[in-house]
Amino acid sequence: MLSMQQIIGLLKKEALLKEIIIDKRWHYNVPTDYQLDIEHITYDSREVSQSTLFFCKGLMFKEEYLVDACQNGLQVYVSELVYEQVPSNTMGIIVTDIRKAMAIIAMNFYGMPQNELKIIAYTGTKGKTSSAYFCYSILKHVTNNKTALFSTLETFLGDGEHFKSNLTTEEALPLYKMMRQAVDNGMTHLVMEVSSQAYKLNRVYGLVYDVGVFLNISPDHISPIEHPTFDDYFYCKRQLMSHSKQFILNLDSDYSDFLLQECQSNNKEVLTFGENNKQADVSFISRDLHSFAIQPNEWVLEGDYSLRVEGVFNQSNATSALLACSLVTDNQGENARIGLEETVIPGRMEKLMTKQTPVYVDFAHNYLSLDNLLSHVHTSYPNHMIKLVIGSTGDKGVERRMDFGKVINQYVQQVILTSDDPGTENPVNIAETIKEHIDGKVITNVIIDRKEAILYALTHSSEQDVVVIAGKGTDKYQIIGKEKVAYQGDKQIVEEFISKEDVING
Repeated sequence: MLSMQQIIGLLKKEALLKEIIIDKRWHYNVPTDYQLDIEHITYDSREVSQSTLFFCKGLMFKEEYLVDACQNGLQVYVSELVYEQVPSNTMGIIVTDIRKAMAIIAMNFYGMPQNELKIIAYTGTKGKTSSAYFCYSILKHVTNNKTALFSTLETFLGDGEHFKSNLTTEEALPLYKMMRQAVDNGMTHLVMEVSSQAYKLNRVYGLVYDVGVFLNISPDHISPIEHPTFDDYFYCKRQLMSHSKQFILNLDSDYSDFLLQECQSNNKEVLTFGENNKQADVSFISRDLHSFAIQPNEWVLEGDYSLRVEGVFNQSNATSALLACSLVTDNQGENARIGLEETVIPGRMEKLMTKQTPVYVDFAHNYLSLDNLLSHVHTSYPNHMIKLVIGSTGDKGVERRMDFGKVINQYVQQVILTSDDPGTENPVNIAETIKEHIDGKVITNVIIDRKEAILYALTHSSEQDVVVIAGKGTDKYQIIGKEKVAYQGDKQIVEEFISKEDVING
């Protein structure tokens, strides 16, 4: 609970308050007859009561939402705009930045839960989720299951609270509510992913992490509704550095030299890792598809480690997790090895086998992730024909469609273009755009129904092929228009195909 005096004080301290408006009269302090205690905060007009503080946020916000909330008893709202149609006795708190105001008020409303957690935060174009799962698995063993996880895929709050995530990084109100729930459930550590949009939209304004990890960067999420340029995207990504007490950097990333310069110029303590890199504080050597070794260093237990998932890039992600966990815990020891060995990442580099063909299901949905995936498959199966099923999301990340063509031309012999969250765009048009950037030597089919596309690839494959299904992973929906439409799931379709094979052959 917060009093109106406390809320106004917080906004003044952050230089966010413009004025308080009641019945078209301006105030800078809370009038004595408006000493309301706030017991609930929301940006959903359907959830208000007399003791609610309501935030008018978002490009799609309409004044009618606020009017409806007032009719349901709302007395106080926070907004960047002055609204004229509200009842005269309604208090409007007018701020310079609604999202910054949300973040500051939310963290205080929920009692600053971030101060009761050791927080590891990940950012990067590729690998955030896998790295977060590696960290989470290690820390579960080290802390005796007192670690929470906020990932793109799932949220774990402890005490049995587990659900599918809505966003990579939640809006400030649910973010701090979940942190408070985690603390109340006895959690001492938190691993979370931080998206570029989280900084672009100030979801994590004012939040400082114990450890921040920067994995990599490549052009992505560039569109009118995300980031207008790569410069804007990269700038948002690297805000993690200035908001972390300790910073970890992958020296194998593009622009790592620039990031090191920025760290040094800002006197930021930075630890580095990389593959067989003598310049890195922690260096790893890949042994085979599933195992790697950490070279002697003063931060991480040296020696051999193994993973269930394949690929050098996953070994890199695991190395980052070992280093990050070493900074927030003592005596990792064998817990680290066991944690890594047990880690399963839904929809990430999941390998299945039909009667005769290896099949990879992966969430790869941008240039870097697809390049890593196909490079690994090509290295693992150099004499096999790679058959790829892929689409591209609508309404955002338009540059991915050209980038996919570049990667396909390098590794793929046959591609089946299909639907992948087309949104308000026509999936046929998206597929045709990708096709324009594919060489004539690549066999190209367009099958918009995603299940049909997957089944076509599986049915028309032999022991000389590898099928790669990229984009949706374990998602059980497709975004079509403005709606989430139920979808069986890439992995589930493959598993169903395999089970039917077994019946036929049995």
